[in-house]
This record gives sequence, structure tokens and C-alpha cells, in this order.
Amino acid sequence: MRSTRVKVWGEEHKMTKETLLSVEDLSVAFSQGGSKNLAVDRITFDIKKGETVALVGESGSGKSVTAQSVLRLLPYPAASHPSGRILMNGQDLLAVEEAELRKVRGNGISMIFQEPMTSLNPLHSVEKQVSEILKIHRGMSDTKARERVLELLNQVGIRDPEKRLNSYPHQLSGGQRQRVMIAMSLANEPDLLIADEPTTALDVTVQAQILELLKDLQRRHGMAMLFITHDLGIVRKFADRVCVMTKGKIVEQGPVADIFDRPQHAYTKHLLTAEPKGEPPATDKSKPIVVQADDLKVWFPVKRGFLRKTVDHIKAVDGIDVEVRQGQTLGIVGESGSGKTTLGLAILRMISSTGRIAFNGAEIQKNSWKEMRPLRRDMQIVFQDPFGALSPRMSVAEIVGEGLQVHFPGISADERDRKVAKALEEVGLDASTRHRYPHEFSGGQRQRISIARAMVLEPKFVMLDEPTSALDMSVQAQVVDLLRDLQKAHGLAYLFISHDLKVVRALANEVIVMRQGKVVEQGASEQIFDAPRTDYTKALMAAAFRLEAAPEGVVSA
Repeated sequence: MRSTRVKVWGEEHKMTKETLLSVEDLSVAFSQGGSKNLAVDRITFDIKKGETVALVGESGSGKSVTAQSVLRLLPYPAASHPSGRILMNGQDLLAVEEAELRKVRGNGISMIFQEPMTSLNPLHSVEKQVSEILKIHRGMSDTKARERVLELLNQVGIRDPEKRLNSYPHQLSGGQRQRVMIAMSLANEPDLLIADEPTTALDVTVQAQILELLKDLQRRHGMAMLFITHDLGIVRKFADRVCVMTKGKIVEQGPVADIFDRPQHAYTKHLLTAEPKGEPPATDKSKPIVVQADDLKVWFPVKRGFLRKTVDHIKAVDGIDVEVRQGQTLGIVGESGSGKTTLGLAILRMISSTGRIAFNGAEIQKNSWKEMRPLRRDMQIVFQDPFGALSPRMSVAEIVGEGLQVHFPGISADERDRKVAKALEEVGLDASTRHRYPHEFSGGQRQRISIARAMVLEPKFVMLDEPTSALDMSVQAQVVDLLRDLQKAHGLAYLFISHDLKVVRALANEVIVMRQGKVVEQGASEQIFDAPRTDYTKALMAAAFRLEAAPEGVVSA
């Protein structure tokens, strides 16, 4: 490859023969209504063999658009490249024919996507989706492919992989789905792995092990990585060099130590100091109980044989007591697959369960679906995967306003539109964008739309399932402040489910630690975070606040 020099923020950078990928003067524009919006503006960087380069910046800065440009995964012809080249081994990937590009995708370059539920085929089993890559690129037989799939699932921390081969994406937790995506991307040992928020859906202990796994594979195979994340703690531990992006431009790049210890640009300094702050609401036992559950159980039958007889049960939630008071936040933490989301869905009566559930003092466990419908206005949910939860055929105004149409059919269209605009502004979005569609927003912006959809109905109780997992640090801090302000103003009761313990600490006054469907530890936030009693909770805290690998035997998928 020819030697080229580019200058970024005063630093002259030379691309050598060791360079695997060179992005030169790249721009990306999107056409809309006869005009073009520039999402990426003349950026230049390179990745050497065996090197990890991190792209960091807030949601909407152009990180994912840049990554998708490498494999030409953008929605062409709506997307275009007014300038630039992307060179790999001397070949311009923006100029090659589609047939040639297919040889590169999944083989020379693989990608881990941010949202696994929308990236995995809901109609195909885990085995079929992972083995398909091996059969296409390596011509493996069914037997050989199956052996390799089991090996990959073991590597990425899927417990009892043999039992997961025939599972479908909807039968896996968010973290398990992401690990399947990682297994797929590593199947052919690519030269370059593009990882777009690869640990977003993972709990802290598995996150540490997955990062160590990626590093180990990189060392063994000389694999290079383009690592996109909003978690600067990961970047500092994991990357060799960093490119800081904002508003489509790279404003600063250099070695990790230089960027973190001697940042030059004001935006970089802003990113490094942004994290959720503030105190959760004080515990007040005099507040009325909004939601209560006693001895709650959710057992899924395991059926085998020709007659599909029940031979065992998966005890996703096994005898848990929950109490959430007005103006209070109960945090639910634990590893992926521990039963956190299942517990929340059971409380909302969205899945079947046994035990007692009460809302505002009235028992709802035996309520029919029709009897539950009037309560849905007061019991809202913000899902973990915003793209899967938002209809691609509806505009943002229609998505946020849909609940108003159902629960307040008497208000005028103008009043509904005003409420939608106000809700969007409260979550930090420009109300003028409400006529756009979900695919036109970044992952973090889509999550804010999901929050607006829940809050527009002014509910009494909100289940927040990983609501900040797709958000960068500075936006996380804003959303935490927003949720705290809304709670204080309206006396909202939150059930806050998250693997991000820093966010939980900032919001929750009570915490439940779950593992394999059971409560490991429960109590006031200060006690759980500052003086955990169990080894499991101590391991979670160590992994969360120091990003250390969890002790052997802690991780469960």
C-alpha cells in the first residue's frame, strides 16, 4: 500500500505497509426531501494489523455510519459518499463490485451489530445462523459446522451450548443474543472485526470476559478491530488508539494514553468528565405502595419426546417478593439470564406467573387481558431494544402519540401533537424531527423516543429495562437527571432493570441482586454498593467499578 500522510488536529500520521484499512477523506450524506444531510464530514484514519482503534462520541456523531460504510451496509441510494475512499489491502471497498464485496463480508471483515434482536433472523435457530457462515465461506459439512458452532458458543460464554443450538432469538436474553452475534462474527477468524457497541447488552462480569476473549483472539490471529462504544472505561482498557467524533467530524485522535491523560479538544474533555451523578430519592416507608408482588414465580416448562411431555422447568423467577413505593426506585441487577426482565414483565402482567401481584392496592394477578387494558396507561414500560420496539412504518409523532389515541380518544389532533412535541423535548430531542422515522435516528436517539412514548401518558409506574444501555455517557447523565426530575415532579414509581451499576447507583434507593431466578441480596442502595454481603454481589461490584474479570464460576449465561 502506498504511504500517505494525513494531518488531524496538528498530528501528522503516516500510514505504513502494516496498515490494514485506510479511511481517507470519507464523507457520508443522506438524501431527504430533495436535500442532502451530511452525517460524516471528511474523516481520515487508519487501522494497522493487530491494532484496536476505538471510535468514540455521542449518539448521532457518525460512529456507526462510518463503520457501516466500510462494508457498504448503508441504505443506498439514499446514502451516498460525496468524497473519500476506504482501502483494504489496496482495494477501494467503495468502488468494488457487489460480488467482490460479498467475498470480504463475513470473511475478511466481520461486524458485530449494536442491536442483536434486529440482526438475528427470528425464524432460524442459533445453530443454523452460526453454521450458515461456516458453510458459505468454508464449505464445512453439517457435522464439522456443528462442532465449530459448539466451540464458538463455549468461547463466548453460553452456558450449556448444546441446549441452545435449537433455541430461537426470542428465547434468549439480550446478553445471550449479543454473544451469539459475537460467535457469528468470529466464526471465520476475520482480518478485521468491526464491533459496534458489542458489550451494550452484556452485564459487567460477562463484559469483562468478552473483552478479554476478543483480546485473546486478536493476539492469536493477528486480528485488527474497529471498536465503537460510548463506554470510555472500556476504551481505556481495551483500545490502542482513539478517534473522537462529534457532528460527523473526527476532532481528535491519538494513542489512548494521550487522549485520556492529555486531551486537547474541548469536546474530548467533556466526554471524559461525563457520567451519571446525583443521589437517588431518599427511602420513605411512609409513601404508599404502588406495586407489590409476593412469592412471584415464572417457570417455563422443558418439553421433550414425541408427545412433548414436560420433563423439567426453567425457573426464570423463583419465589421473589417486590415492593415499589410512590416516588421510589427499585433497582434490579444481575447477569444476563438471571431473570431481571422476566420479573418485570410478570409484574406488568405481560407474561404468565404465579403468586400475588397488586397495583395501587388492588390485586391484578387474576385480571384478564381486557381487564388489564385500562391499567396500561398507568403501568408503562421502556424496552431494552428500542429499534425492535419502534414500528419502522410509523413516524415518531405517530409512535409517541399512539398511546394518547388509545387512552385519550377525546383530545384533538392539535392537542395530541402538542403533547408529543413536549414529550420529545423533555427527553432531549428536537420536536421538529417528530415526522421522521426510527431508522433516521441513532441508537441513543431511538431510546429517547421510547422513553418519550412511555412518559407522554403520565403513568404512575414505569418499568425501565436497560433504558440507558444504548446511550453514550453524557446522554446517560442527562437521561438519569431527566428520570429523576420526572419522578420528583409526578411521584413516579420506577422498576429499574440494568447491568450498568453506576446508573443504578445514581437512581435506585433500593436494590435487588438476582442470579438464576433467585434473590441473592436485597436492601438499601448504600448497603448493596458500599457493603455487599455475598461473594456474588462483591464480584459484580468489582467488575462494574474496576472493569476487572469476574472470579471463576461467577458468570452464568
